[in-house]
Amino acid sequence: MDTKYEKTYLPRRVKAGENTKSLTIKEASEKLNKGEITSLKLTQDYLDRIKKLNPKINAYILVLEDIAIKSAKASDERRKNKKVLSPIDGIPIAIKDNMAMDGTITTAASKILENFVAPYDATVISKLKNAGAVIIGKTNMDEFAMGSSTENSAFYPTKNPWDIKRVPGGSSGGSAASVAADMSVAALGSDTGGSIRQPASLCGVVGFKPTYGLVSRYGLFAMASSLDQIGPITKTAGDAEILFNIIAGYDEKDSTSIKNHELRIKNKESKDITIGIPKEYFAQGLDPKVNDIIQKSINTLKKLGAKIIDISLPNSHFALSCYYIIMPVEVSSNLARYDGVKYGYREVKSIKSKVESLLDVYLKSRANGFGAESKRRIMLGAYASSAGYIGKFYNQAQKVKALIVQDFNEAFKKVDFIIGPVSPTTAFPLGEKTSDPLKMYLSDIYTISVNLAGLPAISVPAGFTDKNAGELPAGLHIIGQQFSDKDLLKLAIEFEGSSPELRVKSPDIS
Repeated sequence: MDTKYEKTYLPRRVKAGENTKSLTIKEASEKLNKGEITSLKLTQDYLDRIKKLNPKINAYILVLEDIAIKSAKASDERRKNKKVLSPIDGIPIAIKDNMAMDGTITTAASKILENFVAPYDATVISKLKNAGAVIIGKTNMDEFAMGSSTENSAFYPTKNPWDIKRVPGGSSGGSAASVAADMSVAALGSDTGGSIRQPASLCGVVGFKPTYGLVSRYGLFAMASSLDQIGPITKTAGDAEILFNIIAGYDEKDSTSIKNHELRIKNKESKDITIGIPKEYFAQGLDPKVNDIIQKSINTLKKLGAKIIDISLPNSHFALSCYYIIMPVEVSSNLARYDGVKYGYREVKSIKSKVESLLDVYLKSRANGFGAESKRRIMLGAYASSAGYIGKFYNQAQKVKALIVQDFNEAFKKVDFIIGPVSPTTAFPLGEKTSDPLKMYLSDIYTISVNLAGLPAISVPAGFTDKNAGELPAGLHIIGQQFSDKDLLKLAIEFEGSSPELRVKSPDIS
């Protein structure tokens, strides 16, 4: 591990307490309120586990020891004076390292921002601070959120806590791994094409992508502005609801934030819900073991009383192609600001670099500051949006996007929710897909259309593969119509409540 970041880790103070391991937000809050533990003890235990496990997992880029300890002490003082701010007051929470936090290095896992210190707080960070959360560290990710395995980080790849020879998914792999490995109680991630839900599925935790516009993107380092959305990664759907309630809300600093909307809350019981199964999500390419897990989940929902019907999303097979036109165009625009002049990495004149002009500064700073995947998407986006090609590619992709939205609108006239697999496979071995970008992109084939349509969706732990083949988790993907976030979470809570054994499982990485 890079020694630059090792110095941020907390020296071993106390033995990690078993009474704080694998706690949910709700459980930790109850223990704090009853006086069974203090926030300081809880925080020290998690910092201790990070010190022990992060060299194996690489979930964190930066651990905020001093800030976390100070926040924990302040929380204990508030609790002593009966001034608890929220259910997450005193709870250690990790943050994906593409969200600005005042006074801390925020890198987006890119060399081009390796030493960038954020001068302000993202809105979600302000909301966490105002709620009394203990922000324990910044988690690893694919550079600028571009990837499905967290192998595109400029620093090091994150590893899956269930099998450290496998990927945790991406791009929020560090956040998902930190929750799965009990290195945080919960975490925030961002989701542009599945970057919360896919790693949640591969790591056996809950990942919730809210309706686009319900959570402010102010202070989130933009990848594709029309698709990016911040959301929680937690141990339970109930915890996801708690964290969502904290971070959601209108923000005038975000031009895409939705004002004066009404959540579609039907509050139906399971026996009154109709769920659609798209035939397109169970076609060629789905791992039979994942299919078995999803089929068992469908049977579980039937037992809960839900009506299950077959539906079709006929244009869903265009989603991947559509996404990889729209997203790179926005990437190319958003990453143009990293030019070696305003802030971040700058190539300076030296014998080695041979910088001779301002143009050389631009070209060499970007060439050496960005990783291969970022440069691939910047070039693709620049090409697709260039004169003579924008009509052929980008405008056509926007028309296909409208057809995908129309498919969902038609489906939701018949059903309340749509379910299927999150990812076509469980966690795959490190390095298996890095040499084949198209194979890597297919990891998000079931999640991308949700972002194109701006819908809420959640990955809930649904089961594990055969122990003889190496036990790996897979998630159930539940999709709702716009602003049905509360009902979606309610169904996810009911589903996990019917299979409580899935939540208590945790990887043995001692």
